[in-house]
Parts: sequence; structure tokens; C-alpha cells
Amino acid sequence: MSRLLHISASPRGDRSESLKLAHAFLDAYRDADPGRVVDTFDLWDGTLPAFGPPAAAAKMAVFAGEEPTGEEAAAWRAARETFERFDSYDRYLFSVPMWNAGVPYVLKQFIDVVSQPGMVFGFDPEEGYSGLLRGKKAAVVYTSAVYGDGRGPAFGADFQQTFFEDWLRWAGITDIEAVRFRPNLVTADADGARRAALAQARDLGKAF
Repeated sequence: MSRLLHISASPRGDRSESLKLAHAFLDAYRDADPGRVVDTFDLWDGTLPAFGPPAAAAKMAVFAGEEPTGEEAAAWRAARETFERFDSYDRYLFSVPMWNAGVPYVLKQFIDVVSQPGMVFGFDPEEGYSGLLRGKKAAVVYTSAVYGDGRGPAFGADFQQTFFEDWLRWAGITDIEAVRFRPNLVTADADGARRAALAQARDLGKAF
């Protein structure tokens, strides 16, 4: 039985465009097979560990073939537990609003916590990195209020999708689908684009 984890990077609750699209996807996904396992990891719920000096020291110790101890071992254990929660699913839905041309810092924090040697990636001095999250699928909802394809540089740039999908592929997840809702909410009527994005999210959830 496939297990899907929805990872939410939006703190805006019912006002979040990315969460509205994610919920449309999930409703269709559940309707297609009511027995499917679906869970949510709200990255703003306070359970995501920090990745500060002890965790960084632990990571370098592991790279050197050493065993972290003390405070470093505790930080490494927290990172591993977060990774194991993530890795126990084979399908993912990420809801990702654009913040300052990129992703919310809490999503970058999640990436920094789980992207560890022997967990998300392997490394060979001659061959380089290899992603370890093979055989998994990801769907990603991208939203932005001002940036959009075809708009000039005064409307921003896309380091959101480019960064995030590069990380997914680096981690070994190459089966990726995306829903984008990028109207100019400052000057334009977004209702038509919103309806189209919701329909796309439902269709993707039904077939995922």
C-alpha cells in the first residue's frame, strides 16, 4: 500500500493558496482509493529540529567516519528521526509558496535537516553524490503572488521551482509532477487561473 506524506511549507492556514491547491489534490487522491494512507507534516508545527552547530559538527564527524557524542549525538538523532519519518513514505506532496524568489526558510531548514550522508545521499570521492531516495514520487504545488512566467525582472525571478526540484533530483526523486499558480495578484483578476490550477491539482491527485 502506498503511503503519501503532505509536507506543508505555508504558515497561512485557510488563507494559503498553496494549501487550497494541496487540499484539492488530496481530496481527489483519497477519492480515487479511500484506503490510501495520507499524512501531513506541517513544517510550522514546532517539531522540526534546528540544524545548528551541534548538528553540523555531527554531520562532519559522520563524514569522517566517526561517531558523534554528547550534544552532537542528540542533534544527529533528531535529524535521523526526522529523516526516518520522511523516508517511511513513498509518495510526497509538497505545498510551496514563493518567498523572496525562493522557498520559505522552514522548507530549507527541513532540507538541511534530512539531507545527510547515508540518509538522503551517498558520496564517493571520485564519483561524487548519489541520491538514495529512489523509487519515490513527488507532486509539488508552487504559488507566487507577483512572479510569473513572461513578466519582467521587476516582478521577480524563479529560484523556487529551480532550487526545489534540483534538490529532489539530487536526492534521487526523479518522478516529479508540478502544479503552478502564479497570477499577478497585485494587479490582475486571478479567478480564472485559480480555477484552472484547482482543476489541474484534482486531475493530478486522481492519477497520482
